[in-house]
Amino acid sequence: MKRAQLLFTPGPLTTSKSVKEAMMQDMGSRDYAFINAVKDIRNGLLELAHVSKQEGYECVIMQGSGTFGIESVVSSVVGKQDVLLILANGAYGERIAKMASIHKLNHQVVRFAEDEIVSPEATAAYLQAHPEITQVACIHSETTTGLFNPILEIGAVCKKYNKVFIVDAMSSFGGVEMDMKEMQIDFLVSSSNKCIEGVPGFAFALCKKTALEKAKGQARSLSLDLYEQWAGLEASGQFRFTPPTLSIMAFRQALRELEEEGGVKAREERYKANKQVLDAGMNGIGFRQYLRPEIQGHIITSFLYPDDTNFNFDTFYKKLNERGFVIYPGKLGKADAFRIGNIGQIFPEDVQALIDAVKEVLEEENLVIAVA
Repeated sequence: MKRAQLLFTPGPLTTSKSVKEAMMQDMGSRDYAFINAVKDIRNGLLELAHVSKQEGYECVIMQGSGTFGIESVVSSVVGKQDVLLILANGAYGERIAKMASIHKLNHQVVRFAEDEIVSPEATAAYLQAHPEITQVACIHSETTTGLFNPILEIGAVCKKYNKVFIVDAMSSFGGVEMDMKEMQIDFLVSSSNKCIEGVPGFAFALCKKTALEKAKGQARSLSLDLYEQWAGLEASGQFRFTPPTLSIMAFRQALRELEEEGGVKAREERYKANKQVLDAGMNGIGFRQYLRPEIQGHIITSFLYPDDTNFNFDTFYKKLNERGFVIYPGKLGKADAFRIGNIGQIFPEDVQALIDAVKEVLEEENLVIAVA
C-alpha cells in the first residue's frame, strides 16, 4: 500500500490533518466568523514580523498565489515617475523584472550569479551612482537554489539612500525570524502555502503604512490594486472580490498551530533539524550540493545530478513519488540539479525515510554514486 504523500517542496506543502479539517465547513464571505478570521490573520501576520498597526504597519491579503502578491505590490507601489531597482540572482528576481516590463515600469536590474548572494556593497555602489532609483526589490530565500540573501544588510543600504525596500520573503517568512523594523523593510510579501503551513489561495503583503498610502491611484490593475484592497479591508473587513474563504479558515488554524509549536523560532529550529538530516543523508550517499554552505538557507536545497550518465531524473522522481515522497525539479541556468525542501508538516524522521527511499531507488536503478 502506498504511503500518504509527503511534499519535500517549497510549497504547496504537507499540511496537518487539523488544517485540512478547518476547510470542511462552508463559509460565507460576509459571515461574521469569516470576517473575524480575516482580522485575526491580518493582526497575527504583523505580530510574526514583530510590528503592529499601532506602529504604522498594515497587512493586505490578496487572492491568488504568491506571484499575485508580488505583482500587486510592484504594480501598485512604483509610480509613473519612479524607478525600481531589481536585485536578481535567480528565477524569482527575474520574474519581478518580467512583471516590471509587462507593466511598463521604469526599472533597472542588477544581476548576480545564481550561486552568489546579492552584494550589499555592490547595491550601495549602484544606488550611489543612480540617484534616480526610488524602490529596491530583492528576494530573501531564492528558491531557485536555496540561498539566503543578506536582507538585513541590504535594508540598511536602502535606508541610507532613502529607498523603499520591497522583499519577496515567499518561501522564508514564518520559517525564519524576520523583524521588519530591524531589516528596514517597507513591503514584505509571502503566501498562505509556505512556512506557516496553510493551503494555497492567497498572498499577503505586510506594509509600512506611509509607503502604502503613496500607492493610492497608482495601480495598473483593478484586481491587483494593493491600496484599494487595503482600503476595502479597512472599511468593512471584507474583500473587494470573492475571497478564498476555505483557505482563510485553514490559515487561521495554521497560525494557531504555529503558536502552539513555539512560534517562528521553534519552527525554524525544526526546519534546520530537517536540513541537518537531509545534508548528512544525501552527503553520505554521495550527492553534492550546488551552493557553498555559508550562503545556503535551510528552506530548500539544490543537489547536482550525479556524474553517472545512467541517472534519469524523471525516473528518479517517479520512483520516489511511488513511495510517497515528492521532490522538486531543478531550475538552474547552468547546472543540472533537483531540489528537496525541508519545510511543511514534516519532521526529521520523515526526512530520514526519504533518504532511505533514495537509497532504494538508486539500488533499484543500479546507480552507484561515489562518496567524495
